[in-house]
Amino acid sequence: MKKVEIDAKGMHYTPLNKMIREAVKNGAEEIIVDNVIGQRFIADGLKGEVTIRINGVAGGDLGMFMNGPTCIVNGNCDHAPGNTMDGGTIVIHGSAGDAVAHSMRGGKLFVEKNIGYRGGIHMKQYEEERKPVLVVGGSSHAFLGEYMAGGLILVLGIGYENPVIDRGIGSGIHGGMIIIRGEVREELLGVGARKLEFGEKELEMITPYVEEFCKHFDKDPTELLDMNYTCIVPASARPFAGKYTWE
Repeated sequence: MKKVEIDAKGMHYTPLNKMIREAVKNGAEEIIVDNVIGQRFIADGLKGEVTIRINGVAGGDLGMFMNGPTCIVNGNCDHAPGNTMDGGTIVIHGSAGDAVAHSMRGGKLFVEKNIGYRGGIHMKQYEEERKPVLVVGGSSHAFLGEYMAGGLILVLGIGYENPVIDRGIGSGIHGGMIIIRGEVREELLGVGARKLEFGEKELEMITPYVEEFCKHFDKDPTELLDMNYTCIVPASARPFAGKYTWE
């Protein structure tokens, strides 16, 4: 395996990302980036099967437009990792900021702990071949799944009795599904969202993602594979249709 190591200490994000792109172009299969302190745009637009290990705190828009690589962050992550990501995998061993998986249209994103506001905003999918998946191990803040058009958001709530207590869940959702561990109060749902009974079909659907999450973060999946989940789906394909005025 061809491995490349980069020390990002004190480095601006532009030369850092040029070095990463050059390493991928030259056939690197694994890239280890040490001393990352908020450098942005890492792995943006990259293609292929390279694994990028980021030691430190990744900056905004990690993996934007990425299609294929695996990014493993050994630390926290700033806003919008997975922004408009097309394929591949992002694994964050920590928490992430706002707008995680913004407009994500393919691939998988796993966050070990918590995420900020508007997680999964405008996620979308193309049939079953392009179905983005966001799995959050801890909690999420307001407007989770806002304007969601496809894909799956799964909040496991490890360590929380109620992992999502903020308002606007699924506000404007018109595709995809949000699944949250535990009970979700009706008043927390956004415009256009409704609860759906969580059944065996949904449990079967989330099982491989729960198992993959637990494999990444060395956790036991058995206690998470039960019926203690709330399913949130679109009430309509046009959630704001009643807001329009026609002449």
